[in-house]
This record gives sequence, C-alpha cells and structure tokens, in this order.
Amino acid sequence: MADPSQDVTLVSQVLAGDKRSFTQLVDTHKNKIYGLLRGLGASPQDAQDYTQEAFLRAYRKLAGFREESNFASWLYAIAVNVMKDAGRRKKPEPVEADVLIRVQHHHTETPESAYLRKETGGEVQQLLQQLPDKYRIVLLLRYTNELSYDEIAAIAGIEVNQVRASQFRVLKTWIRRATGAWRCLNLRIPYVFIVF
Repeated sequence: MADPSQDVTLVSQVLAGDKRSFTQLVDTHKNKIYGLLRGLGASPQDAQDYTQEAFLRAYRKLAGFREESNFASWLYAIAVNVMKDAGRRKKPEPVEADVLIRVQHHHTETPESAYLRKETGGEVQQLLQQLPDKYRIVLLLRYTNELSYDEIAAIAGIEVNQVRASQFRVLKTWIRRATGAWRCLNLRIPYVFIVF
C-alpha cells in the first residue's frame, strides 16, 4: 500500500505546479484502482476508461483534497462514483480465478496445497461474482486494498458498523455454501486475499 504521507507530499507538489508529481500518484495507485473496478464487474476496457476518468476527476478536484484525509481512500471513492455515474454496468464480467484470488500459503507449496489453492480460487471467484455490489465493494476494499473499516465506510457511504456487518454476513454465507476444497481447508476464510 502507498505511503499516505508521501501521497500528501505529492499532492502538495502538484498544487504548487509540479505536474510530474501527479504522474507519480497515478503510477502508485492505477493498478489498485483498475483492480477494484474489475472486481466490481467492469470489463477490462471499461475498467481502463473508468480508471482514467477517476484520475482526471481527482486532478480537477485536487484543490478540494484535505491533507488529513487518506488520498488512496479519496481516490477509491472517486473511482466507485465514476463507475456508478457511467451507468453502463449491465452484468458483471467474470474475472479469471487465478487473476482474482489467491489463498495465503507458505513459501514452500506442496502439490496438494497448490491443487487446493486452484480449486478454492474458482469457488471464491464464483461466490464473489454473485455478491451484490454493496457487499463486494466491502470485501474488495478490505482484502485487496487492506483498508480500515473507517476508510471503507467513507468510500462506500455507509456506517462503520455496516461495513463490519456486511463482511461478517458474506463470510458466514460463504461458510454455509462452501463445498469441495474449502471443506478440506477448514474454511480459513480470513486467510483468503483477493489480489489483482
């Protein structure tokens, strides 16, 4: 995750006229923004377009950014709003499981654990695609971007207790629906991380 203090420094430099600093901000955050949008169901092309539009909006609104805020969280909120504003989202586009999910494992992976990781990746990806946006965004921001509950609440426009409840509901549902390889793993869902 990007260093928030460095983000604030770069924002200050951009506001002082150094446009190259904005390029650094883009380079630091573009993959996370793109991954979030793909996880929310945007096609690869739409995710690229939305990512670009999010950075354009952020640049235009940079003077309104409060230094005590987290730049990454502010940018995620802009990206989510860009996607909502686009109104083109008809049906989430599936993302390949090996791109979307990996299960935390030790440095030495046995063939058995590699098989289980591959099996669970497909299952989790399928479950993730079935989630309503309000739950999917909570999981993506929590496990992909490692944001705090407070940051997720600010981005999603909900209360912190709703973020926790959403996460709990989804994980509880996944435990009930788990089949196959998940049962072999004793459903260590907190160890599942979504990566792009």
